[in-house]
Amino acid sequence: MPIWRVPWLRGPKRASRDDGVNKPEIMAEADADEGKDTIQRLSDGIIYCIRSGQMVPGQHLVEADLTRRFNVSRGSLREGLKHLAADGIVTLTRFRGAFISAMDRKAVHDLLDVLEPLCSLAARLAAEQGGTPEQMETLRLIAQDLGKRGAGAQIASYLENRRHFYDLMIEMGGNGELGRVIPLTRTDLFRAQFDKVQTRDQQKRHANGYAKIAEAVIARDPAKAEKAVRKHFAGTRATVDVLPEQAFSETYA
Repeated sequence: MPIWRVPWLRGPKRASRDDGVNKPEIMAEADADEGKDTIQRLSDGIIYCIRSGQMVPGQHLVEADLTRRFNVSRGSLREGLKHLAADGIVTLTRFRGAFISAMDRKAVHDLLDVLEPLCSLAARLAAEQGGTPEQMETLRLIAQDLGKRGAGAQIASYLENRRHFYDLMIEMGGNGELGRVIPLTRTDLFRAQFDKVQTRDQQKRHANGYAKIAEAVIARDPAKAEKAVRKHFAGTRATVDVLPEQAFSETYA
């Protein structure tokens, strides 16, 4: 699996003084902004590592390794991990440290119960609003690429294309709030967790669902788009129900 080069893996940019003049209040504000940027860079980096398969659910996160890898201080690292824990991406334990979160079967079903109405709304709005011809063609091409998952496409490219698919559909629908409330990163986590335990047929059925959604959106058929989303989620639930119990075992040790 290729390791992508991404800008957030570089070190933080330090604030500087203006012509040698000491301006404490400006520097304090700059340092605060820099701290926020560092925490965001760390969060983005860990999420990227999950999507690319460099980190996996249940994996223990070693503090020294992370400070070196992302060029951050221990304080920034701990603050960033708290942010990720609040989003359900990282699990913090009192004595054993931090782990990439692993989801049990109930948590997956709870997540799907939240996602389904939001994704149905996104599909319905996109079908109603239509979008530009370029957006429709791009949606079709992304769905086509997602369909290659059943032919052995890498999980990293699959998760990236999946995010592009939903981002574009939300943009076409014109409701920016959907992009803020749909928990796609949490979904990436569960997809990464179960990727290796799904059969090729299960992966293919799920991947092909995106083509049905795109087809309905491009046809400007809101009812059909919602139905395609519901069928897509029904298939995901059916897969989750038959996955082996060990796929849901926590490995926080």
